Amino acid sequence: MVSTALDAMAGTAWGRWLGLVAAVWVQCISGNNYTFSNYSDSIKTLMGLTQLQLNGLSVAKDVGKAFGLLAGLASDRLPTWLLLAIGSLEGFLGYGAQWLVVSKTISPLPYWQMCVCLCLGGNSTTWMNTAVLVTCIRNFRGSRGPVSGVLKGYVGLSTAIFTDVCSALFADDPASFLVMLAVVPAAVCAVAMVFLREGRVASADSGGDEADARGFAAISTLAVAIALYLLAADLTGVGGGGGLVSTVFVAVLMVLLAAPAAVPAYVGWTSWMKSRKAANADAEDAAAPLLLDSKEATQPQGNGEAEEARGPRLGEEHTIAEALWSVDFWVLFSSFLMGVGTGLAVMNNLGQMGVAMGYTDVSIFVSMTSIWGFFGRLASGTISEHFIKYATMNYRYFSITNDVVLSRSINM
Repeated sequence: MVSTALDAMAGTAWGRWLGLVAAVWVQCISGNNYTFSNYSDSIKTLMGLTQLQLNGLSVAKDVGKAFGLLAGLASDRLPTWLLLAIGSLEGFLGYGAQWLVVSKTISPLPYWQMCVCLCLGGNSTTWMNTAVLVTCIRNFRGSRGPVSGVLKGYVGLSTAIFTDVCSALFADDPASFLVMLAVVPAAVCAVAMVFLREGRVASADSGGDEADARGFAAISTLAVAIALYLLAADLTGVGGGGGLVSTVFVAVLMVLLAAPAAVPAYVGWTSWMKSRKAANADAEDAAAPLLLDSKEATQPQGNGEAEEARGPRLGEEHTIAEALWSVDFWVLFSSFLMGVGTGLAVMNNLGQMGVAMGYTDVSIFVSMTSIWGFFGRLASGTISEHFIKYATMNYRYFSITNDVVLSRSINM
């Protein structure tokens, strides 16, 4: 009964926005795969590893992300809550085992077992990312670009959030940091399991593209505010060192992270106001749109066989086989293969680079890299979206002009 009520909630306008906010919170804790530099030196010292062996552990962590294909295949067969449960369980086991080693609760594990733990931790984020991205894109089918941009923007901030909170509350203690990586994602995913569900919202209840655009703009603005807040804390050193100031810093950060919940609250309030106005309207005024909708529903929808024969276009859902046969997939695959690896190599070795340069605390570099990575994601997405719309407008103008010229030539 509870599950039915939650599914019904996901089918409302405010319910899908509440699901998006839950997805944003999941993304805020899904960047733990980029925090290896914060505790890598402790693992290296405790286990007596060489730099080459430490690089092997970081590779094992990244190999875990390579198994994200499993999460993608499972997303079409398993519900969202189960995907989140698998990801949170893997993270709890992987980072929990690393905490036992770093905190000296147990003796250092054999090298291959540490590789397995890091692989589990790395793979955990793929289940979380897949669950939130797939579900939210299906809930906002007309806004795939803004959805992916918002979610990937927040995951870019997650490393800075973890790092600065640990610096403020635990003075950059590696063991405490690993406890956060194990427990916090599991707790946030438990909340998301309740509210993040796939649901279809009627077009009349969704509020339209303009309402969606305002919601995405509000959540993106909050992300920028969080990034600037973290950047100011890193540059001034206000958030670190413990004490009352650090506690206030964390409290304000938690308020900023909770602020996106105002969007579904506003959508729910406006929907309630509209329902009240509709209930007080005259019967004739209420019946007229229904008759119009019924007429529109009886109109032919086009040749479905022809649409199916042409196959999915860019931006539409593809099966694995259809994706493998498309040029766009291999362009993306090549770009990720040759471009993303360099960034991962820097992030994995940032701790050792800082120590080699004489810095005892490298957390600020990890946090700053995360923050500027967020601005890079935001800028690249905004610029590309602008040019895509510009090119689309030019294409539409050219198509309309061409149709007019052809029609006139035929009539002549």
